[in-house]
Amino acid sequence: MGCRRALILACAAAALTPWGAAADSTIKIGFPMPLSGPAAVYGVPVTKGAELAVAEINAQGGVLGHKLELLERDSKANADEAVRLSRELILKNNVDFLVGTLTSSEAPAVSTIAKENRIVFIAPTAKTVQLTAPANLHPYIFRLASNTDIEGRTDATLVARWKDVKRVATIAPDYAYGHDAVAAFIDFIRKARPDIEIVDQQWPKLGQSDFTPFINAQMGKRPDAVFCDVYGGDFVTFAKQAGPLGYFKAINYRLADGGEVGSVDEARALGADYPFGIWSDAYDPVIWSGDEPPEHKAFVEHLRAFTKDPYGSGWAIMGYSAVEALAAGMRKAGSTDSEKVSKALLGLTFDTPVGKRTFNAATHETETGEFWGEMVKGEQYPFAIIKEPKYLAQGPLTN
Repeated sequence: MGCRRALILACAAAALTPWGAAADSTIKIGFPMPLSGPAAVYGVPVTKGAELAVAEINAQGGVLGHKLELLERDSKANADEAVRLSRELILKNNVDFLVGTLTSSEAPAVSTIAKENRIVFIAPTAKTVQLTAPANLHPYIFRLASNTDIEGRTDATLVARWKDVKRVATIAPDYAYGHDAVAAFIDFIRKARPDIEIVDQQWPKLGQSDFTPFINAQMGKRPDAVFCDVYGGDFVTFAKQAGPLGYFKAINYRLADGGEVGSVDEARALGADYPFGIWSDAYDPVIWSGDEPPEHKAFVEHLRAFTKDPYGSGWAIMGYSAVEALAAGMRKAGSTDSEKVSKALLGLTFDTPVGKRTFNAATHETETGEFWGEMVKGEQYPFAIIKEPKYLAQGPLTN
């Protein structure tokens, strides 16, 4: 992370393409990620973060004397496509490792491919608890992201603080991520606030283009607050359709969304259509309040220079940190062999721009939290920002 900006920009193109005659000696990282469609709102910046990490590492000499090579593929947020690409990356392109996938439908499917081929796979963003559940855990899967249990508990703790709320509804995508997060939310909210009633649950599909039937049905149940897990381009569509119907106003903007719709990426996509006043999260708030860690400030400066984007991204940190974690595992193992690297990753503590993270040796998870807060109009920015973001992990929102 200490690479100078000029050096980063100079090596950027080389980091992403084969190294000529030296290509056989590169460490190849297969990177399936949604680069098109609604999920690209998150997938593209995650990829840019990974590219930055590769550029920095290569500028400093690579890992164990070898340059890193990132082989990017568009998974389209489709599990079958992610599996096809992963197999191709392993069998045809001879990648050494897999990093990537965005959704909780892709990651478990790719995890089975990693297990079959005994190749380390780091999932930077997929949250379903099923990914690393005991029945699905194997030596080669590691999760950098938060998970649906952590997310559901955090959202429930937030909603529980709204003391006048008695009627709660949920709306989440109809696949593993949405169902797991809602289950965790309901389990925890019933313990925290037995007086709260779940009055409605809506399950739009991933990639839903018309949310109007779901919005109208939910408004008809008159909830006081909503737990929402719609995210990415789907949340952009949802918010633009829900706003004019009075959805957010009807619940006094008491909506908690754990799908990182507090990210700069999401806020920029919505602009003035953002439902200011809701609560949400981001892995990286980008726009910091209080004392900003110097490592984070340097990361954001490097990212902005690398991408030529004046604002940066709340998602890039996940691709960046996943590659950095993999590199740390290789250094610890002293090898690029997946068997040795998978063992080295167990219990490994590594640096990220927002602090140290550790892969739990038993669960293969970092148990990452996120930065939460109320979404407000940015005084110096043409989009919503998180007001006084607070890092929350494993549950209770305090103070």
